[in-house]
Amino acid sequence: MSESVSHTGKIVRITPEVTTVSILQHSACGECHAAGLCGMADMAEKTVDVPTDPYAFHSVGDQVEVLLKASMGMKAVWLCYAIPLVVLLGTVLLLTALHVPEVPAGLTGIAAIGLYYLLLYLFRNKLKNEYIFTIKG
Repeated sequence: MSESVSHTGKIVRITPEVTTVSILQHSACGECHAAGLCGMADMAEKTVDVPTDPYAFHSVGDQVEVLLKASMGMKAVWLCYAIPLVVLLGTVLLLTALHVPEVPAGLTGIAAIGLYYLLLYLFRNKLKNEYIFTIKG
């Protein structure tokens, strides 16, 4: 796999469709170059679902390395931080240019971000299918 972010975890459940891996925070996350992108640095424990590989011989309790393409982390940053900032600034600047007072323009900008996050929530299943973790080995 090309450039990727990896974390060590323990398999907690295996089904024919999904293998669930529990990832514990390690102190090395603070020093990782991608800690700010993946969100693992500020979580004590996280579970991720990985599509089960029928040819891999893993069992519950095995230590495994879970990988995610680094480009998917950057896409998450764009979806969660960069685009909402553009929505907020664009809305406020447009309304200010149309001579709308600052308070209604600011509140409308916040409402626009709320609408954006609502759309992300509604399309969560589609987005979930794009962020696919893999088990190394």
